[in-house]
Amino acid sequence: LCDAIGVSNYGPVQLQKVANRMQERQVPLAIAQIQYSLMTYRDAKDMNSACEDVNCRLISYSPLCLGLLTGKYTIDNLPRQGNPRRQLFKELLPGAQPLLNTLNAVAAEYGKSQTQVAINWAICKGTVPIPGARTIEQARENLGSTGWSLKPDAVAELDKAALKV
Repeated sequence: LCDAIGVSNYGPVQLQKVANRMQERQVPLAIAQIQYSLMTYRDAKDMNSACEDVNCRLISYSPLCLGLLTGKYTIDNLPRQGNPRRQLFKELLPGAQPLLNTLNAVAAEYGKSQTQVAINWAICKGTVPIPGARTIEQARENLGSTGWSLKPDAVAELDKAALKV
């Protein structure tokens, strides 16, 4: 009935179980999609090896953490009143500030935007990021995350900051 399947929001244990079940049916597990960003790395990092173990690709949705990693928002510049992200960002931004400072420093070092560095980091981690874009300008900025790679020391610096969130 199908050549392969994909799953969304499965953890490493669930992923292994479904891969085993699909292998019994001779249907490969091709894709695992999870929320994967610098903000979620601490909880998501084990999925890289889990996907390698079952030979599937990891797709990272929301690699910009709903826009939090773009540099557009601060505790003094939250999404407008009535936007459901306003309260979320109000809660997340204080604890995320050291990560955002590191992201900003790396972006400045590379001459890229925070958006481009955050997406490129996800690529460097072996994922296929699928960032959202509401405007042509955002789509162009997202495209600027391709065609270059962060150096391993920059990835390690971002990893270290992300693990503290």
